[in-house]
Amino acid sequence: MRITERELNRATLSRQLLLGRESRGVDDAVRRVVALQAQHPASPYVALWNRIDGFDPADLDAAFADRTLVKATLMRITLHAVHADDHRAFREAMQQTLYSSRLGYRFAAAGLTPADAHDLVPHLLEFTGRTRTADEMKAWLERRLGPKKAVGAWWGLKAYAPLLHVATGGPWSFGHRPSFVAAPMGPPPTTRDAVPAALQALVLRCLAGFGPASVADIAQFSMVQRSLVRTALSALDGSVERLAGPGGSVLFDVPGAPRPPADAPAPPRLLGMWDSILLAYADRSRIIPPAYRRLVIRVNGDVLPTLLVDGRVAGVWRAVDGGIEATAFADLPSAVWDGLADEARSLGALLAARAPRAYGRYDHWWAKLPDGATRRLLAG
Repeated sequence: MRITERELNRATLSRQLLLGRESRGVDDAVRRVVALQAQHPASPYVALWNRIDGFDPADLDAAFADRTLVKATLMRITLHAVHADDHRAFREAMQQTLYSSRLGYRFAAAGLTPADAHDLVPHLLEFTGRTRTADEMKAWLERRLGPKKAVGAWWGLKAYAPLLHVATGGPWSFGHRPSFVAAPMGPPPTTRDAVPAALQALVLRCLAGFGPASVADIAQFSMVQRSLVRTALSALDGSVERLAGPGGSVLFDVPGAPRPPADAPAPPRLLGMWDSILLAYADRSRIIPPAYRRLVIRVNGDVLPTLLVDGRVAGVWRAVDGGIEATAFADLPSAVWDGLADEARSLGALLAARAPRAYGRYDHWWAKLPDGATRRLLAG
């Protein structure tokens, strides 16, 4: 079976709840979309506002507070919000990546080895049997290792050890001074190898939430080596199907997953920073026109809040006093601006109740953008 680039776009939007907001609980919505990028505390809220009909941010507050949803370092070695029931499998699937990235050169430069990490982690998890601040954990490491080694140890272990971020309150549940607690996932890993069943589960979830996808796409979504992705797909033979994608690419998918027609309407959306659909693919052209990629994904990895028009990135937005400022990279029809204005009124109300200038620290990027059509979309 063949699938076109526009059909790929509609499949992604459908599975990511962006063809139309749906009436779902926050826990169900997060499982449907697999994970929410959570580098910035506001982003999971903006992501679910885009996806849930009648989204109430208090529901997400509650899910983080009771740990129905948890925040941890997972795919792409960055912070994600996931359903608590998914955390263990996702963490076990990421074992080789986390081992290599966090117990490697910088860890060794502090005079530590992976064996030291595996000696430390059980004691660290015992220490974090209750909530601990980052400062408490650094002090704990200093007592065991001394100040010099503790710096490198903390850099590695805060991502490598199976730890959860603890909701600390504030406008978006998590602030910029994190606290941690041990994840309830049994004995900590002691080898560099991912658990095969866990990696297969992650591959299936990736396809269900972001497919159809290539080996390179799955590897990009997770930051797992392509050879391991191929091994997992081989083991899943019979549970996945192959498709012929644009340009002769080989894509994989879960049988029966939604694939709407190319002409399915796609309403405008205002995506938050680092929204997963902008990062989940090696070939991002299904969502981001190639000419715009460097405009929205900056050289240091910042991913700006974007306008989604007809399912593809068309510009950027930022919160300003009294509303939302939108900049389109090309001319947009009046009807599209009207749709964006409707979205801005709703988003402006969400931000006004929490942090009106969310993402304001990233405003410096706007001076580096090309001239475009900019409009002030007032909050209602």
